[in-house]
Amino acid sequence: MKHVFDELATQRWDDHRYYHHSRINQSLHLISACSFLVAYALLFVDPAWAAIVAWCVSMVSRQAGHFFFEPRGYDVVNQATDEYKEEIKVGYNIRRKIVLMGAWVLIPGVLWLEPSVFGMIEPAITVLDYVRDVGMAWLALGVAGLVFRVAQLAWQQSWITALTWALKIITDPFHDIALYYKAPWYLLRGQLIDPMDHARKH
Repeated sequence: MKHVFDELATQRWDDHRYYHHSRINQSLHLISACSFLVAYALLFVDPAWAAIVAWCVSMVSRQAGHFFFEPRGYDVVNQATDEYKEEIKVGYNIRRKIVLMGAWVLIPGVLWLEPSVFGMIEPAITVLDYVRDVGMAWLALGVAGLVFRVAQLAWQQSWITALTWALKIITDPFHDIALYYKAPWYLLRGQLIDPMDHARKH
């Protein structure tokens, strides 16, 4: 277990120091983390709506931070190029995220055009039924995305790395709140980029 926790700490540290320099990105991760906790609670009550909250609020805010606000040039703090960081990313790098978010966007259209998904499910009759079908499809996409990357990491690296990453993803909301709860305060003070003094290489 010690090896797992050491790996988890390394993955979390690398995720923070490489991919979360923008205070806007950090603040959006805080919003994402809080809404993910709401989604976690909803899982036990209404999985479809849990997925809708997770994808429409949590994932949109989280990925918007990476796509639009995180600097993509040379990382002076870690002395690394963006290409290098994308290559070593344990989880979903930008290219993989585009594929995942593309699938998310396509699902409502598929269900609208083919409500029964070619006979696989009972077709929605009301708008609410349609929304719930979309939510369940998004839940399936989230699980599939997690399982796919775990299998990929297990094949490319190791099962320890793969399962540790899965543990990291599931517990990220709790960790992000603890890590970024001050980000909006720094942002209000006009600090757009975290100086990352604690992560700077010497």
